[in-house]
Amino acid sequence: MKVLVFVEQRDGKIKSSAFEALSVAAKLAGNPGDVAAVLIGSGVGGLTGSLAGYGADTVFTADGGDFTHFNVLAYAAAMQEAVKAFSPQVILGAATPMGRDLFPRLAARLDAGLMTDVTELSWSGSGLAGTKPMYAGKCLAQVATQGGAVHMASIRPNVFPANKSGAGAAKAQALTVSGASSDRLKTVEIRKGKSAKPDLTEAHVIISGGRAMANADNFKILNECADVIGATVGASRAAVDSGYATHDMQVGQTGKTVNPNLYIACGISGSIQHMAGMRTSKVIVAINTDADAPIFGVANYGIVADLFQAVPIMTKKFKELLG
Repeated sequence: MKVLVFVEQRDGKIKSSAFEALSVAAKLAGNPGDVAAVLIGSGVGGLTGSLAGYGADTVFTADGGDFTHFNVLAYAAAMQEAVKAFSPQVILGAATPMGRDLFPRLAARLDAGLMTDVTELSWSGSGLAGTKPMYAGKCLAQVATQGGAVHMASIRPNVFPANKSGAGAAKAQALTVSGASSDRLKTVEIRKGKSAKPDLTEAHVIISGGRAMANADNFKILNECADVIGATVGASRAAVDSGYATHDMQVGQTGKTVNPNLYIACGISGSIQHMAGMRTSKVIVAINTDADAPIFGVANYGIVADLFQAVPIMTKKFKELLG
């Protein structure tokens, strides 16, 4: 089986979720020669060495001015060229905002079955089989692709381990992409936040605040703790709606779905909307003055206390533990 992996990069840095997808591809294919990666962007040729040892024998590169900023039409055209060159049975990528935009369009062009945001993935003999959380994580659906020459899937970040199985360098192969430049859609500018910390969807540790934060200035308590433990700061919808935090910080059904190793919920009651976005976190710590708050129902550890007293103590202890 030949597996093609879309490797997402931003500003010349490969996303950690891309290494996870490559590791899944290597396991599916079994043979390094049957795994290839696709790098798209401007000046991405130098990134191929970063993929060494993660299972890809070939790295296709689409490099040029048409790919400076993400443009779904240009990226889809590049992926199509890679498919023509490699003839894969399976195409994998991460269920990131970019992946959610690119993969449905590519699946339509290839007339391929597509499974999205899966947390388990295997080959069933005639297609892909996987597990997908649904209804705010209340149930796990068994999904599969059937028929067709190509099968596609996007995996949820921070679920699959990124295993570096060797040190061999992959050979680079440049793609000639026709139709990358289009007047139908042009990406003029991408505006980014000021934070240099990982995006919530890829963060391994998250500390979030709710309505109990009371105002935007109080989020400095969470930022201080986040700086110590290398966390990204999130927020509930209530905090965002109240103007305490920006929308890019929102965790939940109408925000971002996260899956960190550690999620610390501060002053968050645990609405269905919020828990839909974080209940699959590996370890959940909840801090709330209400002992009956729903968040304690999904938390591994619960602290019934005022967050303004508990978080500074935690920050102090983290500093001591981490030296």
